[in-house]
Amino acid sequence: MQILIIEAVLLLFLIFITIAIIFDPDLFACTLLFCAFSFCAVLTYLIFGSPDVAFTEAVIGTMSTVFFAVALKKVDRWCKK
Repeated sequence: MQILIIEAVLLLFLIFITIAIIFDPDLFACTLLFCAFSFCAVLTYLIFGSPDVAFTEAVIGTMSTVFFAVALKKVDRWCKK
């Protein structure tokens, strides 16, 4: 029963983070939120018992966060509406 609550909380975090990424005009904040999304996904995969997928998500999430942060040096930080 306790695992189901943790899964539900992680799913809600994933949904809220996704909504925050969609509506946030600050690209650096979106990059950090993407990192948080990746971390929640890793925890979800570990709870479901697939450490290989969790490891892959951790590596790809970390690399893409670094690439996004480096790319933000070349562009404007704020989205224009």
